[in-house]
Amino acid sequence: MRWLVRQPGRTIAERAGTSQRILATVRRENFDTPENRVLHAYTTLAFQVAREWMQEHPRARHSRRYAQVNHFGRFCKTFAQMLADLEVSVADAGIVPNYVLMQDPSYNSIYEAWRRLLEEDRVLDDLWAWQAETWTDFSVLSVVLALSELEEAELIAQSPIVWRSEASLGRWFEQDRPIAVFWLKNTGRIVEVQSRPEAPGRMLALTRAHVSLRISDIDRGGMPRRVAVWTPHTMARIDLNDAVVRANERLVEIQPFGQTEVLRNGLILTPSHGQFETCLSRKASTRVDGIALEASGEGLRQGLDAIRAFARSEIYATTP
Repeated sequence: MRWLVRQPGRTIAERAGTSQRILATVRRENFDTPENRVLHAYTTLAFQVAREWMQEHPRARHSRRYAQVNHFGRFCKTFAQMLADLEVSVADAGIVPNYVLMQDPSYNSIYEAWRRLLEEDRVLDDLWAWQAETWTDFSVLSVVLALSELEEAELIAQSPIVWRSEASLGRWFEQDRPIAVFWLKNTGRIVEVQSRPEAPGRMLALTRAHVSLRISDIDRGGMPRRVAVWTPHTMARIDLNDAVVRANERLVEIQPFGQTEVLRNGLILTPSHGQFETCLSRKASTRVDGIALEASGEGLRQGLDAIRAFARSEIYATTP
C-alpha cells in the first residue's frame, strides 16, 4: 500500500502505469503443515498394517472384513501418494501436537489413531528385542555348558544365576560378571565367559559383540586373549558364510587399536532354522567361526559339539 500511494496518479489504474502492474504480496499455497505431516504418516502406516493383516489372514479372502481392509489399505496408499506429490513430509514419531491436531475433530481422530498404531509398533519392536536378548542368554549358557564338558576344565567360580518369574526386556535371568570362570588344569589357562560386560574394553566395544571369552595363560603371563562372540537372532536363516567373512573383515579393521589387549578371533552363534551349519573365515592373523544351531534336539547336540571344538582350538592355541 505504501508503494501504491507513492505512485503518480489519482486512481489505482493511473498509479499502475502503462504496464498495469502493482507491487503486492504473493502468497504461495503450502500443504506441508504439521497436521498434514501426521496425516501422511498415518496413511503410510495404516497401509502397511492393512497389508500385513491381509497377509496374515489369507483364509478370510472372501469375507466382508477382508474386502473392507483391502479397500481401506488401497485408499490409504493412494492418499499417501497424493500427499507425497504435494511435497508433504512424514511426521516424526515424537512430534508435539499443535492446536489443529488437538482441537480439530477430524485431525484429532487421525492423530489419536496414528498414536495407537505407533504404540503397536513399539510392542512389536520390544518383542523382537526380547527374542534377541533371550537368544543371547541361551548362547551364553551353551558356551558355559560346552566348556564345562572339556576333560580338564574345572569350574572355579560361577556367578549365581537368578531366574526371574517374568522376563525383563527379554532377559529371563540375572547374573554377575563374569558368568563363569574355568581353570584348565593341564594347560594352565583360565577361561572366563563374559556376557554384556559393563566395561568391555575398546576392542570388544568396536566388535559390537555382547559376549566374549577371556583366556589367560597363568604360566606365561602376558596380555589375556579375548574372543568375540556374536549372537545374531533372525526369524529367517542368515547367510552364515557372508556373516563370518564380514565379521572377520571387522576384526582386521580394528587390529590397529589393539595396543593393550588381544582380540583376533571370533565366533558367531545364530539360529539354524532346521539346518545345522558351520563355516570359517580365516585371514593372516584373524579368524571367525560360524555355528548355526537349534535350541533343542539333534541340532542343539551338534551345536554344542561345534562350540566345544571351537573352544578347544582357541584354548590350546599358541598365545600371540
